[in-house]
Formats: sequence, structure tokens, C-alpha cells
Amino acid sequence: MMSEKIPHPPIPARLRLVGIVFVIFLIVMAVLGIMSRIRHEHELQKQVDTQHMMVKVVMPESGTSMQRLILPVNIRADVDAPIYARVNGYLKTWYTDIGAHVKKGQLLGVIETPELDQQIFRAKADVATAHSNWEIADVTAKRWQNLVATDAVSHQESDVKTADAKARLDLLNAAEANLKALMAEQTFQRLVAPFDGIVTERNTDIGQLISIGTTSGQALFRVVDNTKLRVYTEIPQNYASWIKPKMTVHIVFPEMPGDTFDATVLGLSNAIREDSRTSQVELYMDNKDGKLLTGSYAEVHFELPANTSVFRLPVSTLLFRKEGLQVATVSADNKVVLKNITIARDLGRVVEVSSGIDNTDRVIDSPSDSIVQGAAVVIKEAHGKSGAEHEGHEPEGAL
Repeated sequence: MMSEKIPHPPIPARLRLVGIVFVIFLIVMAVLGIMSRIRHEHELQKQVDTQHMMVKVVMPESGTSMQRLILPVNIRADVDAPIYARVNGYLKTWYTDIGAHVKKGQLLGVIETPELDQQIFRAKADVATAHSNWEIADVTAKRWQNLVATDAVSHQESDVKTADAKARLDLLNAAEANLKALMAEQTFQRLVAPFDGIVTERNTDIGQLISIGTTSGQALFRVVDNTKLRVYTEIPQNYASWIKPKMTVHIVFPEMPGDTFDATVLGLSNAIREDSRTSQVELYMDNKDGKLLTGSYAEVHFELPANTSVFRLPVSTLLFRKEGLQVATVSADNKVVLKNITIARDLGRVVEVSSGIDNTDRVIDSPSDSIVQGAAVVIKEAHGKSGAEHEGHEPEGAL
């Protein structure tokens, strides 16, 4: 008996489409669930990381027992004399050029003064005339005084002649005083060295017109005594009280690396300039061999006692907040403690802190700008392990 095949009716296309859509919906829901779970795990890990921030810490270092204060200075001769003209005329000749060693009173140059010479000649003539007039008036006064005894003239007439003689004598004295002043002025024709030294400038030449008050303040010659040198510098107000007379300092010249020269504090101004908040200090140094040149630039090195309460930190530890300058430290229970600090000196990559921390503080290096008070942190050692795993070991302070 043969079985008969029962024909199945075909599945409608709409039902098949619904099935496909349902399968796709299941796949999408599964993918969304997986993504949601991954996102949740990521947020959870981020929250954990936030609550336990990995940080590196450094320990404050004590400042050195001595600190060096370096300031720029200009070297000056102990005695420096510019030689100016005191008379009008022309330079007749000069006898010394730059670099010449001169003695006190040695002739440097001569100024020719034709106008002054004529004034002296006229003044001498005035003196001679005044002297002759006085002699005549004096003789006349004496004769009239003799005539008064014989009643040949009145007392009044005799007094008039005596007064005239006195007036003539006053004119003579004035003429002689004028002549002496011109003669004294004539001595300035000779330009001489005021002391033993070296000629460092000659700003004139033969035949040059010399007019007082029109040379723009330029000296004809300059003589210096550089066997002794004076050095002036400005000390910041913070260090002014540490500088004492007779203190020995070191002078360094850039053209002589490796060589240092001793100088002594000669005097203090004992005052602070209001414009710069500095105090002037005068130093003294020998230069008998003439090795050092006046006018040179140099640096003076002061060795000053350091403040023992000062600690050094890298600038990477600093936080600039509205509350002021701060550092983030780690407490014993690994919580962030923000501390306000005061900077004593900025040394570039390192700063000296005068208040706010001590040598037992663990200061966070390169802290996040969003770090807050009380945040939990984990101290990271140099080799990557946390401080909890190496309790008792000093944390690494590398950047």
C-alpha cells in the first residue's frame, strides 16, 4: 500500500519577514547589553582610579649650610680724575698719550690763550695807571694836610683831598686783585697730572678750539690710579643685614675663568633705596700688578649663612590656586593634604620654601590640577609598586 505525500502549504512571506526582524532584534539587544556592561565596567574602573589616584612623592631637602649670592659689579679705580679745561683757547701741545704712566705734577698738555694774554697785559696797564693816580692823590693829600696847619686851606678841603687819595688807593687794590685773578687763571694753561697714575683718555689734539662750557662735559685727559680698586654693588634688601664691614668676598671676571680675586667690604650705605629696594655696598681690592682693568665687568660672590628652616622642592610640586601657592602632601593614611607655602628663593628648577612644610612631609610630584583635599591616593614607587607593598621604604621622587 503506497503512502501518499501530504503537501505543506508555503510559509507566507510576511511571516518570514517578521521572523527575520525578531532575530535581528535579539542580536541588537545582545550587542547593546554587552556594550552596556563594558561601559559600566569602564566607569567603575575609572571611579576606582579616581578614588585611589597613583602618585609619586618627593621628600623636602634641607638647604645648604652656606648660600652664595652672585651680583654683577663694575670695577672702578680708587682715584679717577678727569682733567677739564679752565681757560678758553687752543691746545698748543700735548705730552702724554693713553697708557702713559705719569707722576704727580707732570705736564700733560699746554693751552694757548691769546685772549687771556691780552687781558693780563691790559690789567697790568690798569695797575700801573691806578698806581700813578694814587701816588699823585697821596702827595696832594699830604700837602693839603700841611697847609691846614698854617690856615692856608680849610679842614674840609684837606679832608676832600685825603678821601680822594683813599679812593685812588682802593682803585689800585682792585686793579691789582683783577691782575692776580687773571694770573691765577693763566696757570690753568698748563694741564698737569694731579697724582701718580695712568692716562686712560686723551680727547683733544693740537690746534683744537677749547671753550669752557661748550665741550659737552668731555674731559681733555683722564688720569686714574688703578693700584687700588673700588667695587660698588647693590645688595637686595633680604640680604642687606648679612653684609658686614671687613667681610671677604670673591670677584670673578668672565675673561679669566677659573681665577678668583679677593675683595673686602669697605663700607655700607646703611640705607635701602626705595626705587630698587637695594642697599649699596662698597668693596676694596688690591691691584698692584695692574692685571685688572678699571671699568671692567665682573661678578661678586658673597658666601652667606643659609636659613636652616628652608627646604628645597622641585618646581613641579607647586600648585597655583586662588588660595595662594600650595603643595599637595600625603598624610599617614594616604590622604591628600593641601598646604600653603612661602617661597624664599626661586633657583630655576628648584625653589626654596621658607614656611608651610617640614622635612617629614611627603610632597606629591606633578600633582593633577584637579586634586582636592582628602582624596585617597596610592604612592607609586620608582619601580611601579605602590607604597603599601613597600611600607617603610622611602618613596622615589623622580618625575
